[in-house]
Amino acid sequence: MMADVDGLAREFVHAAGGADPDLARAALLIARLEYPRLDPAPYLERLDRMGHDVRRRLAERPGALPDQFDTLSRYLYEDQGFHGNREHYEDPRNSCLNQVLDRRCGIPVTLAIVFLEVAKRAGVPAAGVGFPGHFLVREQPEPAASARLPLVIDPFDRGRALSERDCRALLRQSLGDAAEFDPKLLAPITPRQILLRVLGNLKRMYVKLRSFPQARNVTELLMALNPSGVSDLRDRGLLAYHMQDFSGALRDLEAYLRVTSRTGSKAGRTEHQAEHEQIWEHIKTLRRRIASLN
Repeated sequence: MMADVDGLAREFVHAAGGADPDLARAALLIARLEYPRLDPAPYLERLDRMGHDVRRRLAERPGALPDQFDTLSRYLYEDQGFHGNREHYEDPRNSCLNQVLDRRCGIPVTLAIVFLEVAKRAGVPAAGVGFPGHFLVREQPEPAASARLPLVIDPFDRGRALSERDCRALLRQSLGDAAEFDPKLLAPITPRQILLRVLGNLKRMYVKLRSFPQARNVTELLMALNPSGVSDLRDRGLLAYHMQDFSGALRDLEAYLRVTSRTGSKAGRTEHQAEHEQIWEHIKTLRRRIASLN
């Protein structure tokens, strides 16, 4: 377990917050959950060098934005060897930017961070897309011809440019054949939203591996970045329960029920009634266990 999660959370929020978040630094701070002694500086310098290389190539062969994206993709995926980790997708190292840079492989969102950070340093306007089930990268800002789809690439598939048909196929893979494509799904998202997605992926991986202490540490960063996230409050309580931290579990689960019972529509509260009843059973069990210890 991290020795000072509170200190890491403060440093992380400082990097991720404000008007100009430092996406790369914040992502490297997330990696400290797995690598507590990680120094972000060498990795930031590596991104700087990569951005300089791409900027030089673009100066040698100027072109429109699609050409710039192509030059950047060729540099990352052909010259540098970045690729999607299809064989071990659930490996937590895929969510640690230091490991993605060292091993040249990752999942869509972390490969997108590499693309975006090199693009920023090279002067190529790009943004992340929180597409359902598969993170993408797009041109930024909106194209002048608003009727056309923006230029969108798949950072997991060697920077392949995607058509609307490709996007529809990706959506069906994630949500099923009944899913309906909407161009709004390709809207750009903020660095903060990208970081929330990285943390959400990492938490899911740790829970799947039953690495509950690590999952709770990830949840601490999620709550530091998004204090109003009630689902994270619930999850932190459930993780504390698994770790037999009964007082911490009771505190969070009681708070979760208080918040969710007084917010949202009546229909929404009814929808979550079964979950609330299950949480209430956990709370009663926790109260009994804590009472037996006194």
